[in-house]
Amino acid sequence: MLKIGITGNIGSGKTTVSKIFGVLGIPVFYADDEAKKVMTEDVILINEIRETFGKQSYFEDGTLNRKYIAGIVFNNEAELKKLNSIVHPATFRAFDDWQKRYTDVPYLLKEAALLFESDSYKLCDKTIMVTAPLDMRIERVMLRDGFSKDEISKRESRQFSEDKKLDLADYSIKNDNTELVIPQVLALHEQFLNMRA
Repeated sequence: MLKIGITGNIGSGKTTVSKIFGVLGIPVFYADDEAKKVMTEDVILINEIRETFGKQSYFEDGTLNRKYIAGIVFNNEAELKKLNSIVHPATFRAFDDWQKRYTDVPYLLKEAALLFESDSYKLCDKTIMVTAPLDMRIERVMLRDGFSKDEISKRESRQFSEDKKLDLADYSIKNDNTELVIPQVLALHEQFLNMRA
């Protein structure tokens, strides 16, 4: 089965684009949501987090102590890398389990902010990059999440540049109000259907 990776830097609209594919009946694996889920469900990962960051990483009821973890990794690149190095493999495992449920679909989508940074694009047959100018993306995230420009810049700096991702991607979708998004999605959808035929 064809696996398509989709990504975009913060505020690009990759989730919105993914939802359009979903409307077309294509299953979408939202890696960032799954990463949060596996941190409380994947026993191997839970043990690794406890060993790496201490027992206080989890509350007694088994929920993740997000504030504690965030305090460790937020301004510490080395600690963030440590966390990602154990969370990404667990998310890959979740993706493997998830895709087994879909045997009769033409293709499926894996939406991930760090598709290229985590090397998970290597598990995909093709990749899509959703693009938008930086000032537009900053404005979207400020409106959506209430983040400051500084917070957005910090998050942006943890991702590859848009140009680097465009070089790595097989396809791109412009989400900058100069082109309609739905026709771009439909054109790619047709291509992916034909690849399978």
